[in-house]
Amino acid sequence: MQLSIRHLKKSFVLPQRTGWTVERKYVHAVNDVSFSIGKGESFGIVGESGSGKSTLARLILGLEQPTDGSIELEGRDVANLKGKARQSYWKRVQIIFQDPFSSLNPRMRIGDILAEPIRNYGVATGNLSGQVEELLKLVGLPPTATNRYPHELSGGQRQRVAIAAALAVKPDIILADEAVSALDVSVQAQIINLLSDLKKQLGLTYIFITHDLNLSSYFCDRIAVLYLGQIMEVCSSDVLLERPAHPYTQALISAVPAVDPAKRKNRTKLTGEIPSPINPPKGCPFHPRCPLTIAKCSEERPPVVDIGGGHLAACHVVSERLAQGAL
Repeated sequence: MQLSIRHLKKSFVLPQRTGWTVERKYVHAVNDVSFSIGKGESFGIVGESGSGKSTLARLILGLEQPTDGSIELEGRDVANLKGKARQSYWKRVQIIFQDPFSSLNPRMRIGDILAEPIRNYGVATGNLSGQVEELLKLVGLPPTATNRYPHELSGGQRQRVAIAAALAVKPDIILADEAVSALDVSVQAQIINLLSDLKKQLGLTYIFITHDLNLSSYFCDRIAVLYLGQIMEVCSSDVLLERPAHPYTQALISAVPAVDPAKRKNRTKLTGEIPSPINPPKGCPFHPRCPLTIAKCSEERPPVVDIGGGHLAACHVVSERLAQGAL
């Protein structure tokens, strides 16, 4: 595997003053997450707001240090790199942010924005302007864009520049954190198709973080469903849509508007909100909202079980059905 995440945890200290004393509480943003990504794979991470997916992205990128666990790139632990070692890692792993307007320097021309990482990471070949124009061509922008400022471009064009900036250092892995959620639907499709073309052309690996299950199933080979900092289910995108095993995944799919009246009748509706990560529920984090909850769910955290063919789920009900041969 190209990238392996093993038992990754991240907790933030939240001091709370009570009278004369300060009580230390912890936000458990990522709680024992494990998965692996193969070279050339598009791996999706899906979850609601507060699920921990953006914290997970920051951990993978090295912008946050994990509380526990490991992040391995081709067998080498990269979770706590510093200095030149971390810069070398960033040369291989780049990110596309959600909002290109805030991630691009408004005072710099597009040509300078793209030239900066080429110079900083030592990947210049001598003809810097030629490299910049080649990057623009790669993302479908004309050479004249080099002299323009970010505010002079449309949202879709700015995101293309952000993609070009990520590609400037010739990375192996691109982490896209809600990279198209701020765009119109028609522009979303164009950017997703561009990312797909770049994957084929450059042999890229993608980590695609989103709240949109339809979008991730269209773009990704496999998807991990995240809830309150924990993995609920991991499988191929086709299997996830057709045969979701975890009740939370079933509820997410039910929330997607459906044309088929039969699908609208069999919706799984969630009640309540995601519990606080400061005081997560005991046992399965989803049990307070789960329609299938049993006694064990509120006492023990469910193990991740392989249903078959690499289809993983963390659910006591699924484990019991598997043991009974009902799956």
